Amino acid sequence: MREVAILGVGLNKKWGELWDKSLRQIFVEAALAALDDAGVDKLDSMYIGSMSSGLFVGQEHISSLLADYLGHTPIPATRIETACASGGAAVRLGFIEVASGMSDVVLVGGVEKMTDVTGSEATYALGTAADQEYEGYHGLTFPGLYALIARAHMEKYGTTREQLALVAVKNHRHGAMNPVAQFPFEITVEGVLNSVLVADPLRILDCSPITDGAAAAILCPVEMARSLGKPVVKIIGSGQATDSIALAQRKDITWLEATYQAAKQAYQMADKTPADIDVLEVHDCFTIAEICVLEALGMVDKGEGGRATEAGWTSLEGKMPVNPSGGLKAKGHPVGATGVAQIVEIVRQLRGEAGQRQVKGARLGLTQNMGGTGGSSVVHILARED
Repeated sequence: MREVAILGVGLNKKWGELWDKSLRQIFVEAALAALDDAGVDKLDSMYIGSMSSGLFVGQEHISSLLADYLGHTPIPATRIETACASGGAAVRLGFIEVASGMSDVVLVGGVEKMTDVTGSEATYALGTAADQEYEGYHGLTFPGLYALIARAHMEKYGTTREQLALVAVKNHRHGAMNPVAQFPFEITVEGVLNSVLVADPLRILDCSPITDGAAAAILCPVEMARSLGKPVVKIIGSGQATDSIALAQRKDITWLEATYQAAKQAYQMADKTPADIDVLEVHDCFTIAEICVLEALGMVDKGEGGRATEAGWTSLEGKMPVNPSGGLKAKGHPVGATGVAQIVEIVRQLRGEAGQRQVKGARLGLTQNMGGTGGSSVVHILARED
């Protein structure tokens, strides 16, 4: 199996409510930025993560559409869907294709255009990632499902409402330094606690937004990256796993088994441990999600995610900086693009190109992307070559 490098990365210029741009336009913008960063103009293959383009913009068959508008037909292009983990899964499939030797230059991208529908229509589209017969039928939406997780975590481990708020405060502080972020401003614990109640105990400032956005990365063999004189960032570990979609079918709704299993695979492939990781981008679709993810990744013990956040461990200056991009909470969450955008941020961190939000001395990074309430999860470990 060949070693795989990330040759170039790119995002569309600004995430948020992009009324004047289409899905194809924001994808092409991100893809061209990645190609320019990579310094290549020829692709062998393409994978695109997108959860619900059919429901959000009424367009399926986007693999061919996007290859066409990028100007790269007739290359093979495939759209990947595994809910909000679609982008991470696209990265994994691109990694496998380059590692296997089937292709040398693969574009992995993610895109979602979510604001062209009403709020209720967006809620319905996102809700299709939950169990429609056992959860959706009874009126549960994702804020309600994550509220159940939060309440159970608080009861079981003593996690406090203030600790949840601190996740949002920290990620907005990071996001305020990210020019692409949908919400590049700081918030306070008091502001979170006094924001509109969505599903007890979660409030609006505990929730990631509806976002239009795209991200892309160019993968190639490590030897090719070296020959081009680029800073070499390698994917040294990759893992993917699934769990039951419905919370009621899990033994413990505070534990993300798919994330645990995906991380176990990635750590084993990379021959690394949680203690080796310098910087993380994780799936903070709700504040409780970040806390549960840190526990499932083995960064902290079960039940300690909230206390670690309160102690400042997850800030830029902390012992395990989490979501320097601002995360889904502040940067935004265009669901199909999120997993690829996490890769973009970690690559920039490992290259030392993250500006004000740079984690000092970062050499090893981890991304964790998941679908729904953790029914699917993808973990990648990246390393900067010395």
